[in-house]
Amino acid sequence: MVKRLLIIILLPVLLMSGPAKPTYEAVTVADPEIPMHVDDASFQSLRSLEDNRLESRLMQKLSENPEWKGLIENDRMAVGLVDLRDMAHPRFAAINGNTMMYAASLPKIAILLTAMDALEKNELDETPEIKQDLRLMIAKSDNHASTRMIDRLGYHKIEQVLTDPRYALYDPNYGGGLWVGKRYAAEGERYPDPIKGLSHAASVTQVCRFYYMMIFGKLVSFERSRQMLSIMGTPELHHKFVNTLEAIAPSALLFRKSGSWQNYHSDSILVWDKDRKYILVGLTEASDGETILRKLVLSVEEVLN
Repeated sequence: MVKRLLIIILLPVLLMSGPAKPTYEAVTVADPEIPMHVDDASFQSLRSLEDNRLESRLMQKLSENPEWKGLIENDRMAVGLVDLRDMAHPRFAAINGNTMMYAASLPKIAILLTAMDALEKNELDETPEIKQDLRLMIAKSDNHASTRMIDRLGYHKIEQVLTDPRYALYDPNYGGGLWVGKRYAAEGERYPDPIKGLSHAASVTQVCRFYYMMIFGKLVSFERSRQMLSIMGTPELHHKFVNTLEAIAPSALLFRKSGSWQNYHSDSILVWDKDRKYILVGLTEASDGETILRKLVLSVEEVLN
């Protein structure tokens, strides 16, 4: 059992009188157990772990639903799955894996990674305000906190990290991937991705790679990867994947980031308990995308079992 740690999340408290200067009140929150894997010998490129049998079973199961089958055929639904029950031999499957789609708030994980890179290089000070914004950005998908982080980092810094050969989380050779090119606000310039001109984009393969590298400690450093997992733990929004998993696996540890805007609904999660260890990513362009993602969890559970 990994020892539980305590994270200090600092919340602003406005003063009732005097100048409008925020102070910070310490609130202790139990840090979830972090499923980091330290065996470097087990780490291989996720794409090299693609399992044709798992992918075939996944496609067969998804195709049982005529709506899902049509969405997949029209590049309006993509699913990525990494089976981690045997960490020495992970299995990866993807449907429309390299199809980059608008993903709303899910690409905020790219801001998180960029912030960790900047903190590690002392380009950004690890202040209480920064820590608070990172948690708000992920756990509650707070757009104001996300925009503040984008303004601190800049689009060029985010692109530099996403295209860094160590990660290649945006790679034109594989259809692009993760991209953040607009503040999560009405105002502000756009910095669209070079392939499709999207402002907030993702592909399921690249998001699966993000999670996979993170649990092996390959994003920035082992400690920064662990810090990212901690920030992504204990989701505070209980829809999509989380809605279903809280019902069927209430004891599971969940590390998650989702997104929704108009007909675009996306979710990504690392699920970890005794009976289930997997990464699941789903991207949809459908008016009932929320419902699709809830049901997708059940289909994936059948495929794995």
